[in-house]
Amino acid sequence: MRLLIIGGTEFVGRAVAEEALRRGHEVTTFNRGVTAPDVPGVRPVRGDRAQDADLDRLRGQEWDVVVDTCGYVPEVVGRAARLLAGSSGRYVFVSSVSACVAWPKERITDDTPRYDCPADARADAGEYGYLKAGCERAVEEAFGDRALVVRPGLILGPYENVGRLPWWLRRVARGGQVLAPGDPDTRMQLIDARDLAAWMLDAAERGLGGVFHATGGNTTMGRWLAACVEVTGADAELVWVPDRFLLDHQVRPWTELPLWRPDLPEYAGAWEVETARAEAAGLRTRPVRDTVRDTWEWLRGGGEPVIHDYAQLPEHGIDPGKEQRILTAWRSRGAA
Repeated sequence: MRLLIIGGTEFVGRAVAEEALRRGHEVTTFNRGVTAPDVPGVRPVRGDRAQDADLDRLRGQEWDVVVDTCGYVPEVVGRAARLLAGSSGRYVFVSSVSACVAWPKERITDDTPRYDCPADARADAGEYGYLKAGCERAVEEAFGDRALVVRPGLILGPYENVGRLPWWLRRVARGGQVLAPGDPDTRMQLIDARDLAAWMLDAAERGLGGVFHATGGNTTMGRWLAACVEVTGADAELVWVPDRFLLDHQVRPWTELPLWRPDLPEYAGAWEVETARAEAAGLRTRPVRDTVRDTWEWLRGGGEPVIHDYAQLPEHGIDPGKEQRILTAWRSRGAA
């Protein structure tokens, strides 16, 4: 296939580019060329998708499939989709489960209603999930049943550009007692970026359209943290501290202890994403240990999360002093 990736240099986009090249596809990337280098073997076209003059560099070229891995603003996504609709066979848009109104409070399916964000909404119209829903609508309006909307859950793996798993790996590698949040038996859903990329290309090659939730049910909090200890070879002890104790000590879920969602009503559906439609279409996920191992190998080889484009996100990771104060308080409580 002739493939155009909007983005294509970091994390999911990079995984798509590498997998597409491995399959023998002709790959063009469209990006600014400032975040990370392109994968060797692609044909780069430089430009900012928010600028019409830059988008015009794509005019008159034909692709079998467009994969959009970096669309966040409906008005911007819509302009690219309309430009490409007449010269491209299909449009694969990487959205998010956050586009669903009910998530993370409730279990969601592929048919759960999304936010009612208009297709021409600008960046200041709402928050991340609301805008992602508008991006989906913009792509669907331009491509109709040739649009494939993919809603991943938690994505991990080498080249992660948020820094959640990298933070944990580096913390565990320092050794000592490590504050492990909540219940180790908490079931979690995650997907390796490489599995997501492979499935999206499979779906595009088969001509699939519609909305698919893409994540996995392949681990627990305890299993992937134990994998961090194993692959780093660290002298680390996981100290499991209950949700309520952490909340009482003002630990922020998801950010100070990345990937931790406490057992609260507002997170009841966080790990309850139905993926039956994607699984029926061939979605498979690798063992979480493989994701953890390969991410650690990437970090050891000099890899570094490229997070400067995500400045709106809070910094991930708990302050070491705060972690030790909580561990001390927890041990003291146990002794009493």
